[in-house]
Amino acid sequence: MTIKESIQGARKIVIKIGSNTLAKKDGTINAAYMEQFAAACAALIKQGKQLIIVSSGAQVAGLSTIKGWAHKRDVHYRQALCAIGQVELMDRWRAAFGSQGIHVAQLLLTKEDFDDDHRTLNIRNTMFTLVDENVVPIINENDSVAFDEIRIGDNDNLSALTAILWSADLLILFSDIDGVYTDNPKSNPGAQLVESVTDIAALRSQITIGSTNSFGTGGIETKIQAAEKTTQSGIPLILSNGGSGNSLLALADGTQRGTLFLADETSLFRAITGNA
Repeated sequence: MTIKESIQGARKIVIKIGSNTLAKKDGTINAAYMEQFAAACAALIKQGKQLIIVSSGAQVAGLSTIKGWAHKRDVHYRQALCAIGQVELMDRWRAAFGSQGIHVAQLLLTKEDFDDDHRTLNIRNTMFTLVDENVVPIINENDSVAFDEIRIGDNDNLSALTAILWSADLLILFSDIDGVYTDNPKSNPGAQLVESVTDIAALRSQITIGSTNSFGTGGIETKIQAAEKTTQSGIPLILSNGGSGNSLLALADGTQRGTLFLADETSLFRAITGNA
């Protein structure tokens, strides 16, 4: 299966946008990008797709609003910055999707929400209701109240948990890299893009996993963790570069490359049938 085919065959798609993707070079929020991305989402929705967005960027949006806090590293300032930035981030998304005639809704979640059956049922029902009413849910971790014990820690894994809970057909992770490489392409020009993955354990033994990037909380490791979660639940995952607001449509028409993690149909069959 190709990336184009996986998007064509999916009706329910979760899309994660990373902080680096939403930030301009000066570290402030990229409103023009968000407008383009919302237009791309609207095009897919017109094709009958249902979308949920997992959006990073609260800190970036906060720094765009209160630039004097850029060097404050105290955790309380970080959490306060996220509280400020989340308002700004959602306002930008509201405006971007509003220009396409689409309403958005906000869901802020923590690890505890996914660990509690009653909460997960409420989240699932809310997501289904919003999407059925043509509202795009925009999800982020509730960084202002989360601490180590209840933090998911990165939106790659949050988007995987969301995709599984919503029974999505596909998860797309947009980052500032083209996909999984055999080594860090920023430091090794000879690194090769891995375009299709069927065995994640084998992949881990064949690649070099680097550290997190400048604005984000994840890195290639959290993206592989997300792929492990979704593929075991029968949900393929695409990792690609979200640097252009048209990246979503480019993936859909097959003109943009990325890494496709194919779903583990055997694990899905065992989960459905209860067979070991």
